[in-house]
Amino acid sequence: MKRVLVVDDDTTLRMALTRYLEKRGYLVQSVGSATEALSAVEADPPDLIVSDVMMPEMDGFEFCRRLRATRTGQLVPFIFLSSKGEVEARIQGHSMGADDYLMKPFEPLELLAKIEAQLERSRRIHSEIVRLMQKSDLENSTSPVSPQPVLPLTPAEEKVFWEVVQGLTNKQIGDRLFVSPRTVQTHLSNILNKLDLENRSQLVRFAFERGYKPRITEQA
Repeated sequence: MKRVLVVDDDTTLRMALTRYLEKRGYLVQSVGSATEALSAVEADPPDLIVSDVMMPEMDGFEFCRRLRATRTGQLVPFIFLSSKGEVEARIQGHSMGADDYLMKPFEPLELLAKIEAQLERSRRIHSEIVRLMQKSDLENSTSPVSPQPVLPLTPAEEKVFWEVVQGLTNKQIGDRLFVSPRTVQTHLSNILNKLDLENRSQLVRFAFERGYKPRITEQA
């Protein structure tokens, strides 16, 4: 079940979006401010974020900018909802790192289509990474096998390492290893620090380039 984070200071709209998306099979977390949203992403990154632009204290543009500056938020698909229809506003949204932009008022079906398109794009990217890793394994299968370098990780961190390389979310990893998503995130932060990496994408590339061979599993 894919997780969507809805960020909007309009309680009525937030509740309506939550009900709509939950009825269509999504697990939805909703918050009323960008500050709460940053904390939520840090604790357990969602599969996708839908955010308003005009919010008090911190607007959506600043939220998106800060999100993209973090390790956990660099690759999360991001869709803006806004009543600001000027071309300049849409350009600003994309320049901050947003993947799509939808004008208020909007048809829920259009938002649903955009969500599904972004999630499918993320799925294709991960599938291509896995395909390249599997291809590399096949090409090297006839070559003498050299031992993989020992990872400078604790046993718990090494377990999380292999799960992340397979593209699993913190929630999925937590379910498989019987720990909380927050614990998974703590291990992931330690892994990135020890390996001098910035994000999950770099971690996958690190594993590929160093010859680590994860136990590839089928994803739903």
